[in-house]
Order: sequence, then structure tokens, then C-alpha cells
Amino acid sequence: MTRRQSLELKPIGIIHSPYKNTEQAPYQGHKSEDISRIEVFREFEEGLQDIEGFSHIIVIYWFHKSQGYHLLVKTPWDDSLHGLFATRSPHRPCPLGLTVVELVAREKNILKVRGLDAIDGTPVLDIKPYIPSIDEGSSIKVGWLKGKLGKEIS
Repeated sequence: MTRRQSLELKPIGIIHSPYKNTEQAPYQGHKSEDISRIEVFREFEEGLQDIEGFSHIIVIYWFHKSQGYHLLVKTPWDDSLHGLFATRSPHRPCPLGLTVVELVAREKNILKVRGLDAIDGTPVLDIKPYIPSIDEGSSIKVGWLKGKLGKEIS
């Protein structure tokens, strides 16, 4: 692969969300009780087998409304400039979103989830089970965010 080579991503589904635009979406979805639906395209439905055994899943999606980016950005938590890659800004050179959500129910190819902050119509690129022994690290440092979010981050 060369530096300038592009990648082709094919969505496996689409998000049906109560948020119709970025202004309606919460900064952090895990604080929301709203239910979103992830419609997994029928051709991938078989791949959902056994997913309902997990309480939480990781949803990887494409910020399809994101336009442009800056390498230095301000965040909702302070007025300082931070490097884009040290933030969770949706405005990125490759606008991937990643959120851990609660899996409320599965109905065939539809996953009902709580805690998703993506807007309606967002393409889903992948779904993975959240496995604490794999996904939680130890001795984690949170850099410039330390003390900014209260009890959420140590």
C-alpha cells in the first residue's frame, strides 16, 4: 500500500437514530438513555449469530456528515488547542467513529442499542462484541483530559 492509495469501505448497515443532526446528538452517547436501531443489511444478518449474548458491543461507523478538519482543535472541555489525534473530534482526515453501546435487544437484522451518539443515516462499518478482559486496559493515562471530566476519567 502506498501513502496516497485510497481504501474502499463498504457499510454493513445503517443507524436509525433519534438524532437528525449533529446539534441534537449528545457529546457522549453513554450518558443518553435514547434507543437507536442498527439495521444490519440482510446479506450480513447471519454474522449476528450469538451477538445477543453480549451486554455491550463496539460500533464502528463513518461520520458521513463530517466536512473538513483541522490538526489543532478546541474541545467542549477546555479552551486550549489540542492535536486532533489527541481528541475525539468527529472532524478527521478519515472520519471513523467508535462507540461502546449497550445491546438492548436483537430482532433479526435489527440491533436496538442504548448510548449511541451517531446521527440518523450514519453508515455502520463494523460491529464487535465488547469484552472487558480484552478491551479494558490497566495503568491507563488520559493526558490533557485528566481532571476535566470529573469522575468519568481518572
